[in-house]
Amino acid sequence: MNKVICIANQKGGVGKTTTAINLAASLATAEKKTLLIDCDSQGNASSGVGIDREAVRTKNLYHSLIGRVPLKDVVVSTPFPYLDVVPTNQDLIGIEVEFINLEEREKKLRNLLKNLDIPYDFIIIDCPPSLGFLTINALVAADVVIVPLQCEYFAMEGLGHLLNTLKLVKARLNPALVLGGILLTMFDVRNLLAHKVSEDVRKHFGNRVFNTVIPRNVRLSESPSHGLPIITYDIKSKGALAYMELAREILADGRV
Repeated sequence: MNKVICIANQKGGVGKTTTAINLAASLATAEKKTLLIDCDSQGNASSGVGIDREAVRTKNLYHSLIGRVPLKDVVVSTPFPYLDVVPTNQDLIGIEVEFINLEEREKKLRNLLKNLDIPYDFIIIDCPPSLGFLTINALVAADVVIVPLQCEYFAMEGLGHLLNTLKLVKARLNPALVLGGILLTMFDVRNLLAHKVSEDVRKHFGNRVFNTVIPRNVRLSESPSHGLPIITYDIKSKGALAYMELAREILADGRV
């Protein structure tokens, strides 16, 4: 049985895609068969693992959602053992309008995953920075949600809205959905505010916050431009060590 993990936060720039790419790569490094699904029309999770978005222009997640091809036919192998990707591109931008009158449109992705006859240990879904159609589809399809939270002043802004959305999805569409944890990202040890945000979040959410903290790291920021997860780009960097530790925590923690 696979575990479907949704990486979600409607606030942009908090490390969702970075987390999706590098958590997927770290789980794959642990020899867990992993599928990374790029649910953001920007396609950054796709390019971040070396997928040429033009090469998948006619066969990607969009074409599966509209029923043109089965999901298994858009799965792309990567150079990394145990890691596959469902890529996307800008075709996904207008899908909410296309599906506006479709019944049970929130369940499209879940139904695709149900019919995916490729065995995976983990499926990681990278969501767009919104609480729109694609994020709701990801939440309905997921078993677990991980919320990246930036260690800066506005970190808590919008988190309440996301948690309320999780409650609504759980109540109406996906009773099995659980909050796997809040992941503190972009942590700068030299910044007193970062420490204060971390302290406040842990005080408020307790053990729902991961022990692992993702540091602000230049190598982590550079790796997507090379189409490489951080563990391939610079395995000795603080960013690589942090995401490998996150993968270890997830594999050892029964809540995920």
